[in-house]
Amino acid sequence: MLKMYEIKHFMEVDAGSHKKRMARQGLKYYEGEHKIAGTRVFYVDADGKLKEDTTRSNVRISHPFFMELVDQEVQYMLSGDGNFIRSDDPDLQSMMDTYFDDSFWSEVYEALTGCITKGFDYLYAYYTADNRIGFQHADSMGVVEVAAKDTEDQEEHVIYWYVDHIEKEKKVIKRIQVWDERETWYYVQEGDGEIMADDKAPLNPRPHIITKNEKGERFGSSFHFIPFFRIDNGAKQFSGLKPVKDLIDDYDLMACSLSNNLQDFTDAIYVVSGFQGADLDELMQNIKTKKHIGTSPDGKLDIKTVDIPYEARKVKLELDEKNIYRFGMGFNSAQLGDGNITNVVIKSRYALLDLKCNKLEMRLKKFLRNIIKVVLDEINKANGTDYQLKNVYIKFQREIITNAQDNAQIQLTDAQRQGQQINNILAAANMLDDETVIEAICNILDIDYEEIKDKLPEREGSTQDAVGLLDAVVHDEEDGADV
Repeated sequence: MLKMYEIKHFMEVDAGSHKKRMARQGLKYYEGEHKIAGTRVFYVDADGKLKEDTTRSNVRISHPFFMELVDQEVQYMLSGDGNFIRSDDPDLQSMMDTYFDDSFWSEVYEALTGCITKGFDYLYAYYTADNRIGFQHADSMGVVEVAAKDTEDQEEHVIYWYVDHIEKEKKVIKRIQVWDERETWYYVQEGDGEIMADDKAPLNPRPHIITKNEKGERFGSSFHFIPFFRIDNGAKQFSGLKPVKDLIDDYDLMACSLSNNLQDFTDAIYVVSGFQGADLDELMQNIKTKKHIGTSPDGKLDIKTVDIPYEARKVKLELDEKNIYRFGMGFNSAQLGDGNITNVVIKSRYALLDLKCNKLEMRLKKFLRNIIKVVLDEINKANGTDYQLKNVYIKFQREIITNAQDNAQIQLTDAQRQGQQINNILAAANMLDDETVIEAICNILDIDYEEIKDKLPEREGSTQDAVGLLDAVVHDEEDGADV
């Protein structure tokens, strides 16, 4: 087991690592905390010194493009009927459905979101109250992987910590778990103080699995592996923010600068000569209330306005937005077309998102196979079966919006094509035997010939009689189910 000083050392080193710094940055941008939030306005005074300008406008609005890109990718990846892990064996499918239910996929959703946002994330296995294995999301910011070569006992460990609560004076209380291949140790840390054994843990250390027999006696066992499963956003575990961060920062800057200009130059500048009044305050009061001022015979009033270069900023904002979705490989829902939005056009707009999800799908399948192995082992032990990974397949069917008019036209064209094919077969029916004709028509209508062939006439009659019988069978099928 790890010593307490080792645990603290590994946690401190991990918190300062480049990987975790990048992960924290991705998490901030996902939550809308952008670089623009720290922007300050400065000027050089008459003495040549740099000073902060607290009188000018300093709009700091974050535009959360990254949150949209992440949510797009995750929801598009997990779109469909939700039954992604499948088997052709009905018994195995039924047993797997109890493991891979809605609760499981909600945890996968959280892990995928964290993976894209921070570069990597985890699920961990635990034993549920129903005496079966379950899976839960583990925030990667609190997971520290410890290699065997770095420890005194030469064993691999995973340290998992989370903030339990915050006491008065902002003292953070952390709960810490240290996992190895056999059991789990529980610790607590107050602020940055020393790590101590958690005296609130009922069993410390605790076996991975605790079960009860009919007499209520408890037994402990182990997974025989560290039950943490990691999914990476690429080999280098980079956040999805990396290719679009500078573009988002530039968009924030352009948009906020335009807002600042609009606020700072909303009022006109009055140039007055020969004013017949006491002071400047009287001049401004006359302009605001009386809408006129008095001047000497040689005096005059000029109103100056400032033209804000909004067209240039507008073009730059549009270019940044286009590049954010282009290099972030997302779907820009605000993109305008020429009004001819066909299914081909819609699919073309999903092309980059499809490409990005294809890469994610390969990593997600690898991640899920490791989990499926664990589930199959438990199913085999509980039922005396010998199911293998080859008995299970993973299939994602991502869905996109479609043009209803296009779909109706496609269905009409398919129906017309089927009708023409059937007419061609009937035209040649006199030269073919009944079985060939009916089987060909069944193939066109997607009807299982083996299921209806027993309903055909046993004697060798005319083809027209067989076709008529097939027509009745087809109508019976249509009344009971979709054909």
